[in-house]
Amino acid sequence: MSDPLSGFLTTLDLIDTGARTSEDIFTGPSQWTPNGRVFGGQVLAQALLAASRTVAPERPVHSLHGYFLRPGDAREDITFAVDRLHDGRSFSTRRTQAYQKGVPILSVILSFQTEDEGFEHQIEMPHDLPGPETLPSAAEQLAAIDHPMARVWAEERAFDMRHVSTPVYISVEGQHVAHQAVWMKALGRLPDDPVIHRAALAYASDYTILESVMRRHGVIWAQPDLKMASLDHAMWWHRFARADEWLLYVQESPSASGGRGLSFGSIFDRDGRLVASVAQEGTIRTGRSAPRPPSV
Repeated sequence: MSDPLSGFLTTLDLIDTGARTSEDIFTGPSQWTPNGRVFGGQVLAQALLAASRTVAPERPVHSLHGYFLRPGDAREDITFAVDRLHDGRSFSTRRTQAYQKGVPILSVILSFQTEDEGFEHQIEMPHDLPGPETLPSAAEQLAAIDHPMARVWAEERAFDMRHVSTPVYISVEGQHVAHQAVWMKALGRLPDDPVIHRAALAYASDYTILESVMRRHGVIWAQPDLKMASLDHAMWWHRFARADEWLLYVQESPSASGGRGLSFGSIFDRDGRLVASVAQEGTIRTGRSAPRPPSV
């Protein structure tokens, strides 16, 4: 891997196997991770690209709803089977299943729409937040930490992630609130293909979305007994934005219960346009949050 951005783009370069039965079949590589598990954002982005390859380019993706079914093995390639569920006058619907070793690891349904005009409104972008140029990068925050995952986040991610408040890598500073904001963008220039930018946004949306749950309960990434996994992921693209320009990712958790935490996210460009919305639920457990054994 020559650099993180090149590695990221290589991951998105899916191979069309040419199979045309009831499904379109593509294959793609997995990115290496220290824990050996496929990053959820990676397989979401690849599933989106596979589905997009079966839809006319004038119909961009506008929504995605997926379930993470099994942990992916970062040592194995992934097969993507796309089912062309529906093609109407304005909308197309696709189901993408991601497989490893013959079993599905992700199932996602995506909807595509011919661009149209209609009503326009949006929520407001938060005001009076510091700009990304004034905030330290993850590489600067993690430079002194000698740990494999810290090295990956500091040196091998294709996105620059800058927390408006202090990150939850090794401590939770200030009040334990259920919200946060993160500036993010790709580390370099991406191709002009709009599909790549939508896929990149799906990829990056999975990095920090559950941190609002962690922050509320004083949980850090470095916590040895932390066990966390994404369960499902939904995303809506409202307006086009380049993923290689600064975007503000505002996140909030309305609820945590039953060993699960739910987070919502709103992604704005620097002009204040709401470009995408995100929702994800995940399992989040620590030793202190594990259920007590029944009394005898």
